[in-house]
Parts: sequence; C-alpha cells; structure tokens
Amino acid sequence: MLASGTVLLVLLVTALWLSVWYANEMRAVVSKQFNQEQLALAKNVSNTLERHWSLLRHEILLTSSHISSTPAALRQKIIRFLESTGLHKGVTQIELVAEKSPVLDELHLPSHQHISQGLISLSPVFEREGKLYMAAAVGYDQNSILAYTIRLELFIAPFIRPIRSGETGYAWLIDNRGRFLYHPDQRFIGQNAFAVRTERDPDISYRKINFIQKEKMLAGKTGTSWYTSGWHRGKTGQMKKLIAYAPVTLSAANATQWSVAVVAPVSEVENVVSSALHRLFWLQGFLLFLILCAGGTYVWMERRHSKRLGFEVAERTKDLRKSEEKYRSLVESAEDLIFTVDKSGKILSLNSYTAHFFGGSPSEFIHRSLATLFPQKAAHHQLYLISLVYKNRKSIREEFQIQLEEHQYWLSTHFMPLRDDYGAVRAVLCIARDVTENKRLEKQLINAEKLASMGTLAAGVAHEINNPLAVMLGFCDLLLEKHQPGHPLHDDLKTIERQGLHCKQVVENLLSFARIEESEQASCSLRDCLQQILQVVHHTLEMQDIELSVELKTHREVRGSSRELQQVFLNLINNAIAAMPYGGSLSIQAMDDRQLGKALIMIADTGPGIPEENRDRIFEPFFTTKPEGEGTGLGLFVSYGLIAKYGGSIDFECRAHSSGDQDAGTTFFVWLPLMGEV
Repeated sequence: MLASGTVLLVLLVTALWLSVWYANEMRAVVSKQFNQEQLALAKNVSNTLERHWSLLRHEILLTSSHISSTPAALRQKIIRFLESTGLHKGVTQIELVAEKSPVLDELHLPSHQHISQGLISLSPVFEREGKLYMAAAVGYDQNSILAYTIRLELFIAPFIRPIRSGETGYAWLIDNRGRFLYHPDQRFIGQNAFAVRTERDPDISYRKINFIQKEKMLAGKTGTSWYTSGWHRGKTGQMKKLIAYAPVTLSAANATQWSVAVVAPVSEVENVVSSALHRLFWLQGFLLFLILCAGGTYVWMERRHSKRLGFEVAERTKDLRKSEEKYRSLVESAEDLIFTVDKSGKILSLNSYTAHFFGGSPSEFIHRSLATLFPQKAAHHQLYLISLVYKNRKSIREEFQIQLEEHQYWLSTHFMPLRDDYGAVRAVLCIARDVTENKRLEKQLINAEKLASMGTLAAGVAHEINNPLAVMLGFCDLLLEKHQPGHPLHDDLKTIERQGLHCKQVVENLLSFARIEESEQASCSLRDCLQQILQVVHHTLEMQDIELSVELKTHREVRGSSRELQQVFLNLINNAIAAMPYGGSLSIQAMDDRQLGKALIMIADTGPGIPEENRDRIFEPFFTTKPEGEGTGLGLFVSYGLIAKYGGSIDFECRAHSSGDQDAGTTFFVWLPLMGEV
C-alpha cells in the first residue's frame, strides 16, 4: 500500500512539473512563431514599398525623357497635363526650375552641378504645413532641372495602414534619421522616434527599443526582438511587445534607406496560449483524478484478485468474442476496400463494400486472383507491392489510378503485413479508399493558385503598360487639337486613338480580374438578369438553329451587380453558341439552394466539348481556340474574376464526342451567394 501511494505521489509531482515546463515552452515557441509571421509581414511591406518606389523612379525618368525631347512651346503644357492626369499616387507637383532657383532650397535638393541628366537625385524628408515630403530631381539641360514633389503620406499609407498582426498589431516606418514617417498615432508622424516616446511616458525605460532602432533598424538590418512600451491602441500601462523589422532601400546612390517595423503586444499571444493551457490543466487534473481512482481501484482489486480470477477470465473471453464481432461489423460496414491476399495475389477475404464496388458478392471473389478485381496493369503493380511487403515485412502506402468501365478512380492504398505467432508474414491486409473527389478538388486548388499567380502577373504587366499608354493618348489628343477634321493626318490620328483606347480596355479587363477588392454588397434579381440576357441572344439562337431550353426556379436576389452578372452569362452563352456552329441545344437552369445559401446556374450545350489538353487553361488570360481576330481570350478570364469578387465560384464539366454518345457537350456551373444568407 505504501509503495503504491509513493508511486502515485511521484507521478503527480512529475505531471505538475511537466505541465509548468510545457506551458513555458509553448509560450516561447508560439511567441517565436508569431514574431516570424510579423517578420514576413515586414518584409512584404518592405518589398512592396521598394517595388512601388522603383515604379515611381521609372515613371519619373520616362516622363523626364518625354519632356526633354519636346519643343519648348509644348513643355509647360505637357507638365500641366501630367500633373492633371497624375503621374503616380504621391507626386503632388512637377516643376521645371532654373539652376539657381530658390525652389531647390525649398525642396532641400542639391545644387545643379550635383544633379545629372538621366539620373534621379533625392532630397531628405522635410516638413511643409504639417505634412512630410520628399523631392526628386532630374537634370533637364545645362541650366534647368525637373523637380518632383512627393507627399509621403499618399505614397506610404496605402501599403502600411492595412497591416494587421494578430488582433491589434500594426506597422510603423522610420527614416534614416529615426523620424517617424508613418505611425497609427498621427501625433508621432514627423517626430523623432527616440525622443517622442520619452516625452509621452518618461517613467518607462526605452533602452531596448532605442538599441533596436539605432543598432539594427537604422543599420539596415532585418530581424525580430521584443521591447517594453507604455501604450498600444488606446491601452496604457507598461507592456511587453514583439517587434519584427526590415529595411526599405530607396536609393543606394543617395544612401536613402528607411526601416519598417511590425509590432504587437505579447499579451495577445500569451492570452491565446493561456486559454489553451487552462483547458490542458483541467484535462490533466481530470486525468490525475482518474489515475488516483484507478490506483485505489487497483489496490482494492489486488486483494480480491485470487477470488475473482476465474470470473475475470470468463468475462474477458466473452468480451473478446464481442470485440471480434464488433471488428467484423466494423469491417463490413466500412466504406473502404478491405481485403487480404496471400503471396501469389490470391484473395483470402474481403468485405461487402469491396465486392459491391467491383459489381459482385464476396463469395464470387474468394480464392480468386487480384486480376478478377483490378485491371491487368493495376493488378500486376499490386502484386509487386505485395512482394515487397513479404520481403521487407513493412507496410507500404501508395496511390494509383484504375479504369472501371467508363469511370476512372483514384485509390489510396495501404498494404500491411499480417504475421503469425513466429513473426513471419502469413498474409497481406489491404485497405484502399476512393480519393477521386479529393484529387478533383486538389486539381481545382492548383488551378486556382495558378490563376492567382496569373492575376498578379497580369496586374504587373497592365500597370507597366497603362502609364505609357496614357502618355501616348495624351500626345495623340494634343495632336488632334492641332489637326482638325479634313486634315490628312486627322483620320490617322483618330485610328491611333481608337486602337489606343482598345488597348486601354484590355488593360482594364486585366486589372479588374487581378485587383483585390472586397465583395460588393450590390444585389439583383437572378431571374430578371437571365431573362434580359435571353432576350438579347434570342434572335442569335434562332439564326444559329439552336434549340433553347430554360428552367428558372429561382425567386431570390443574389449578391452581385446586374450589369456584371449579365456580362458573365453573356460570355458563357456566346461560348456555347460558338461551340455549336451547325445547331444544337442550349439548356439554362437556375435554382436556389437554401441549405447552402447559394443559387446555382447551369448553362449546358451539346457541342463537341472541350479537349482534355485545354481544360486546365480555359480560365487563363488570352487563351482562346477561336481563329485569329474572333476572340481575345479574356471572356472566361474576366468572368472568373467577377464571380469570385462576389464570393461565388465557377466550374465546368465536359467530355468529348465518342461514337454513339448523345450526351456530350459542356456544362458550366455558376454558384452565387443568396442575399440575406450567411
């Protein structure tokens, strides 16, 4: 009895010590991981600022070269045009100044001899009327300079203000002199970061954060740490904060470097961990209580063991029989392929689900080869895996594809050795699960990620094209003012303008897909939207000898703009018409699924279907199978973006024509959220 109590006490003390140690380790690990996530945010902001600053430099040089190659009579007019159209978010003024103009001093720019043609010189950050600015200068000629004034709030805030770390964490930015360029507390902006903290709360030691700013951030280093602060988003009092920081290099030549930091209070992390630990402690306490009860029960049972030994053996034998019956019931009721085979591949046993999957009963397959279940190639491969299990006496997992009649299935299979009393493998147990649907979803996820990457690439390309295109259209507009209708060049200029506007529309289509926007709360009647589109295409369907079947069982409003949804449906219907040049059938169905809170629209044609090699590419921009000049390849690309913007999804299924197949064609499925549904 004494020995048992001592063991229980040791177990209790050990469990308590392990709980405290685990709690401390968990806090440290979670805090470190949280800070690494903050570092990723800081690096992302740094890369974004550097990228947009590079775009701004590129645009400044581009506009400077345009102005320098323009006759003097048009220069000021072009400068006013560029200011009115907006060179870049943040540029507030463009000036053409003389070598000794006082504007250079006002903008804190160097003298003319230090400003080169074709290279950008930057001023330090300066304050004007309570706002922070920088100036960029490019040599125009021997006596003139193009000066660009940049308001930092307009340039910086859009990229830093939305940053959130955890629930309340935020980001701030300092320049190379330790001055706040951005901070959620507007009173900090423009202030020296080393001094403003002490002024606000002099009772706190800021040695840690001052060291981080001076020795790490202002030195252009990347890293993570912690420091003590006296406030955070309206909360006051001494608190510990986690910080991650990364440099923002604007110009190596001008030694212009900022540093961005993402901070959050440690309490956010510790509160989450503490909540989980409290539940863990309660669970451990309950388990310790069970252990104590079990220990007491064990001591009591130990005294009566000799009297109840025979009874327990009988009970355990009975329980074993029940367990075997439960096992058989579990195997029979499982919706997995479960069977055992010997070394030659002969089936020793199998459950009913396996037999039904292959179209038979268990008795039809017992003592027969695997080739009676699986196609020859799949059966041969499984025999090879079974031989490896016998050889290595270890389990093997593998996924493979099989073809049964007209359907293809993916099976995730686990081959496990069954050993006899001497440890030798006597049979192999195979448990296989149908993962065809998982593979389909995985393929959709890959396509979605690919489209997201294409959207990012499209945004970058469109942005690079849009600004030069605006300049070209601006110059074209200036030339049209000089050449009235009837002039020999007027028609040529109108052609240039028309083609330029067409390019602009293509760029806007790309940006509309790539731009990250919150779902609009606009709503419209799905029935009215579809009926209006059907009135538009009704004549075309009659001319193409296409039979239309419409079934609209929807009476609810869906989330989305009527104009944009009509564009999506028109794109899908036009694609269906193009797939049936010699006539066919077009079916349009719409219905509400209140359980899912969504409306389903199905648009099906009886065309030849989409070839398998093209199915993964139909949502890519500029991909089209139409002849040159008949399509831009943006229809499905833009439709995908519009549906996703309102929280919906778009998918399709099809199969190509085969001999005697009357059900071939393509069906597009569009899901849209119903208004008022969660």
